[in-house]
Amino acid sequence: MNNANIEEERPLVVIVDDDEAVRTSLEELMLSVGIEAAGFGSTRELLEADLPERPGCLVLDVRMPGSSGLDLQQHFAATGNPKPIIFLTGHGDIPMTVQAMKAGAVDFLTKPFRDQSLLDAVATGIERDVAQRADARLVKEYADRHATLTPRERQVFHLVAQGRLNKQVAFDLGITEVTVKLHRSSVMKKMEVSTIGELIRVWNTLPAALREQAT
Repeated sequence: MNNANIEEERPLVVIVDDDEAVRTSLEELMLSVGIEAAGFGSTRELLEADLPERPGCLVLDVRMPGSSGLDLQQHFAATGNPKPIIFLTGHGDIPMTVQAMKAGAVDFLTKPFRDQSLLDAVATGIERDVAQRADARLVKEYADRHATLTPRERQVFHLVAQGRLNKQVAFDLGITEVTVKLHRSSVMKKMEVSTIGELIRVWNTLPAALREQAT
């Protein structure tokens, strides 16, 4: 792995808190365990920033002037950004905690909190993001392979993935069973799988929009 790739995989924790002293303290805490951190005083500052695309998580103060941490969580959800979030608050209540956790927050810590509690939550958030990024890369690989299939191969792929036998696929598409076998072999080669089980797993991993193209 070259230096550029290593840099891209280094975790980055993003901290958003309108209290500069708290922000600085949190950045120093992250650096003390070898984790790079970037601090912002508001959700607007974060959204306007040009951050590198690296694994990590967000540490957000719930109550801030302007958009709150919960508002930012909703924004990310609406834009399809699954970055894990840890909430910090001095005004926590049960409904707010439930709302944050239901929306996928990693943790919800009430100030003052133990440094180790935050570091544990950050470690969990980074692990989750690394896994999510790996899954996203795999889905993209499958989508790129799927794009190389012909329209007929996509139809065969869909029907085989639904558990249809060769003779049933042939009947459904009005082609010979030999032709089905040829298409299925081509699909498996292009999708880089060696068994029908793998082919079905790949099909179920594809984005819904791609699966629907063959129906």
